[in-house]
Amino acid sequence: MARIAVITHEFDRFLGWGGLLLRRGSPYMLFDLMGELKRRGHSVQIIKGTSAKPEADVAVLHVDATVTPPEYVEYARGFPFCLNIGAADISKRRVSGAVIGRDDGWPGPVIVKSNLNNLGTRERTLNRRSRRAGKPEPFPGAEVLDRYRIHASLADVPPAVFDRQDLVVEKFVPEPDPDGFGARFWLFCGERERCTRHVSPQSLVKGEDTIRREPVPVPDELRALRRELGFDYGKFDFVMHEGRAVLLDANKTPGSVGNLSAFLAAGNANLADGFEGLIRKVT
Repeated sequence: MARIAVITHEFDRFLGWGGLLLRRGSPYMLFDLMGELKRRGHSVQIIKGTSAKPEADVAVLHVDATVTPPEYVEYARGFPFCLNIGAADISKRRVSGAVIGRDDGWPGPVIVKSNLNNLGTRERTLNRRSRRAGKPEPFPGAEVLDRYRIHASLADVPPAVFDRQDLVVEKFVPEPDPDGFGARFWLFCGERERCTRHVSPQSLVKGEDTIRREPVPVPDELRALRRELGFDYGKFDFVMHEGRAVLLDANKTPGSVGNLSAFLAAGNANLADGFEGLIRKVT
């Protein structure tokens, strides 16, 4: 049995308000995955910050921020093996296959997003908790975007948007479906995975709007991109456009809340098998 350490930001609430690994309340999918591994006999320790020096065989770098602070990456290197140490940066400019510039010849609609994951809300939350604790903000200057904005063409995007480092402009390429639009979600841990197409009447497909789900294969180009981005565990959101996969979002700390909670939890045993497969490779 392995000793597992989960590295979280000092001001993350990985355990929610419950405080115990086997109690409900965490917003993260990894919480349930660790619970399954603990039931299988592995030991799990949640580390807040970088001061502890636990004995562990394998660690998971699970800092819920777009760019993991360098001190956490360096701390993670002190473990014999650490999942996702190569996935420290999931900013849209690094991961998205739809980002375009003002001079690109894209003729269709576009969408303006935050370069930060989840509109920048995680950085805002960690900054607020740090200030309350009397410590410096870990992400000074992080801006929160209130919502995505869709424009009919590049020409309709305000010029100032292209000068802002906190914003990106992407091709807006929803995947058409007879019932609306589709989006694909690939969950993986090691060699175990689940890839599902969700259909919604809305062009921005969200969990609460899903009216149908179906399993779909993982495109080879996404597998190559996963290796390039350094992901051992996580979730990729993508669409198929003109026969090719377009990655829209890569998440190293996927959540397990809302209407998708039961759907995500249903695959925990499979993902736990994938985690144990990684353990066997390094122990």
